[in-house]
Amino acid sequence: MGQDKRQLRLGAFLMTPGHHVAAWRYPDTVASEVLNFSFYKQLALTAERGKFDMLFLADGYAISEKFPEAVAQTVTIRHEPLTLLSALSSVTEHVGLAATVSTTFNEPFHVARKFATLDHLSGGRAAWNVVTSANPAEALNFNKDELLLHSLRYDRAEEFLNVVTGLWDSWEDDAFVFDKTGAVFADRSKLHTLDHHGRWFSVRGPLNVARPVQGHPVVIQAGASEPGKELAARTAEVIFTAWQTLEEAQIFYKDVKGRLAKYGRTSDELKIMPGVFPIIGRTEAEADEKKALLEELIPREAGISLLSNLISFDLSPYPEDGPLPELPEQEEINGGKSRFKLLKDLAERENLSIRQLYQRIAGARGHREIKGTPVQIADQLQEWFEQEAADGFNIMPPYMPGGLEDFVDLVVPELQRRGLFRTEYTGRTLRENLGLSRPAHPAQRNAAKQRQPVSG
Repeated sequence: MGQDKRQLRLGAFLMTPGHHVAAWRYPDTVASEVLNFSFYKQLALTAERGKFDMLFLADGYAISEKFPEAVAQTVTIRHEPLTLLSALSSVTEHVGLAATVSTTFNEPFHVARKFATLDHLSGGRAAWNVVTSANPAEALNFNKDELLLHSLRYDRAEEFLNVVTGLWDSWEDDAFVFDKTGAVFADRSKLHTLDHHGRWFSVRGPLNVARPVQGHPVVIQAGASEPGKELAARTAEVIFTAWQTLEEAQIFYKDVKGRLAKYGRTSDELKIMPGVFPIIGRTEAEADEKKALLEELIPREAGISLLSNLISFDLSPYPEDGPLPELPEQEEINGGKSRFKLLKDLAERENLSIRQLYQRIAGARGHREIKGTPVQIADQLQEWFEQEAADGFNIMPPYMPGGLEDFVDLVVPELQRRGLFRTEYTGRTLRENLGLSRPAHPAQRNAAKQRQPVSG
């Protein structure tokens, strides 16, 4: 097998004890383990055994109490991701460590410092999933009465990201000389003060952490709205996205990749990794049984709550065996616009009732669900990968640890047999394993420009 063959990328999306809303009730899970470090260690080592590119942790800053029964029926507690990933960095060697941190309710200096630290602790394996907050309940935990408008959240996010990356470049790569004899710990000429003054932030800098091992931790985004796609085309290196059909995924892939050139970027500089919720059985019947059991375990209120939150519209007054009511226009939604459209389109395309829709999305939450034997799962991943709908996938096991173990033990070997996925890690850092270049420090780029001969 030639080394130049295009390889797909894999992320292990860890939502414990699984992605399905009823995962905690599934017989093979131990719900009481959701805050146990040894449980996360087991998952991380399983992903690393499967040669995954990265672990990924989502995050949120509120418990939605709009549906009181659902609070009692769902998993509402989780670790703060950067703290957990820092701990996991000490028990893993290769797998990347990606955390979601919102630009809506944080400050750039804190975020820059934490991710730079994680990158050093892990030897260059950190990644930041840049998001804007879409849950109105989060605003109430940060001294706000309501969320910023969608467009303003993205405007703030873009400036936030610019500040963070500028802070990561506070020190040049070779600034620290550790000269004991000459009493020079650092070369002062290689320290750069950001001195940023913008619409949203005033940040002097510099950062009191050395430049990250990767130059910049890998930047991930997930937005599929128009401002989200534009921000991703300019700044993202990985996109986590959600699509139901091959055609939708291909349109998104071509759209975002087509925007890169105007920012001086090539297609290889951005990896698009849709979320996939795999239900794996050694036979088709076994996969069907797993799916049926998970659907049986969904509490009604939890299903209604999940769907209502995803579309930013309260469905509790409507009969669950009836269709979706008339919904607002996408432009009127101040929550996640792309997920709203995806679920509304799905319900209309397949004529689903509210109950059928929440059963459909109770695991994947709008991402693609695939079901079958390991060969059938690999077939579906290969199709999207080879038909320019994806560069890889963010795997969302329905329950854990079993769902992740099944993927690693049954599907990964099939992908490897087809030459689609690595058999060993080849890089030292997450960037290297993803096939992403390390960003040069601005001082290096400026020096290189000055050395170029002037054509006349």
